[in-house]
Amino acid sequence: MKSLYCALLTAVSTPALAHHGVASLGAAGLEGPGAPVETSSSATLPEGKWLGLVKLDYAKFKTFDSNPANPEVDYNAYWMAGVGYGFKPWLSLYAIQPYNMKMDEAGGLNSRGATDLSLTAVIGFKYDERFLLVPANESLDDLADWHFTANLDASLPTGNANHVLSNGTIDPGKSLGFGKSSFNYGVTATKQFSENDTVVFEVNQIRFQRYRYDDGNSMKFGTETRVNTALSHRLMTIPESKFRLDGNVELNYLNLGKDDDSTVPGPNPDTGGDILYGVIGVRLYKDNMSLGLAVKKPIWTQLNATPGTVLQGAEGKEKYRLIATFSAMF
Repeated sequence: MKSLYCALLTAVSTPALAHHGVASLGAAGLEGPGAPVETSSSATLPEGKWLGLVKLDYAKFKTFDSNPANPEVDYNAYWMAGVGYGFKPWLSLYAIQPYNMKMDEAGGLNSRGATDLSLTAVIGFKYDERFLLVPANESLDDLADWHFTANLDASLPTGNANHVLSNGTIDPGKSLGFGKSSFNYGVTATKQFSENDTVVFEVNQIRFQRYRYDDGNSMKFGTETRVNTALSHRLMTIPESKFRLDGNVELNYLNLGKDDDSTVPGPNPDTGGDILYGVIGVRLYKDNMSLGLAVKKPIWTQLNATPGTVLQGAEGKEKYRLIATFSAMF
């Protein structure tokens, strides 16, 4: 029965140059397919079940100027807390509230606070001689079929887009909201191809709207496109203790469109580009809970910049990202 095997879990990812956080969701249990830490898997929540989740994505940035009079971005910490509910075996809905901390070196301009609330719908289907919506009950053999999801997410402008920094200015990159809704849509595919191994694929895109701030400037953040893949390997299972340990390796590709800032004619040439991240992590399952831990680092970048531009504090300029997720089903 699906309800016996889909014990828990979601993984939540937070992308983008200190802009926002986005939820990537999936489910797994003591048996059946595994789920990565960053890449979304293709499982929905069992009907009538709730899932609570918390996630931290801590990004530590490279610095290039040792002069204390020129403070640079030190780190960003993206917290998320959310809840999901299985309305149908094939339909899960989530509400996620991010809290962002964007911290400079001593003497810099810091920003922290709750940002835009995100609402997500996940529709699950599978292929078993034909495409069909995910049924309520699936055997272990059924769980090994190709599974897919289509995801649609919209943020609500609940955060303070006009957050004023300590020097009296508004910096869109450090605001606590976008001012208008953003939209995230994507698809996933998951296949358990051996007793212990699962492969996952994901494609998604986020689009933003132009917003005019209280200081008269406006911004339209560039479209973000992600192509992710992951391999999950079950390392250990102790059925009598309801414990499972998986190892994960992932590749996360990110294409950032150029930001269109009213202070610069046309799209800003020093924004956007391409980044490939490598992710290594583990996921532990115990009873109805799951803990995911991972390290994420850029392994290839091609950022847009005029000669001599450092782009310190931008995505692709991290030393590393530490990711921790915790979830529980009830």
